[in-house]
Amino acid sequence: MIEEIKKLIEQEINTTELRVDGDGSHYQVIVVSEQFDGLRPVKKQQMVYAAVNEHIASGEIHALTIKAYTPAEWEKAKLFV
Repeated sequence: MIEEIKKLIEQEINTTELRVDGDGSHYQVIVVSEQFDGLRPVKKQQMVYAAVNEHIASGEIHALTIKAYTPAEWEKAKLFV
């Protein structure tokens, strides 16, 4: 499922970095994309949710934690990840 989540996100968002971790139906995602530039955090998360919404609606993904960054934000944030 991890590879499928990656594929779904990459189809919708041009990522510079993408990390997916988790097990069963609980997943954590880190998405880095220039497409997030100028967007509020909630809009970034909505873009990621839209990419995997079908699997959330079906219950295949029960919980998804999203951290979405621009490349510049990621350079700062990865020091703490």
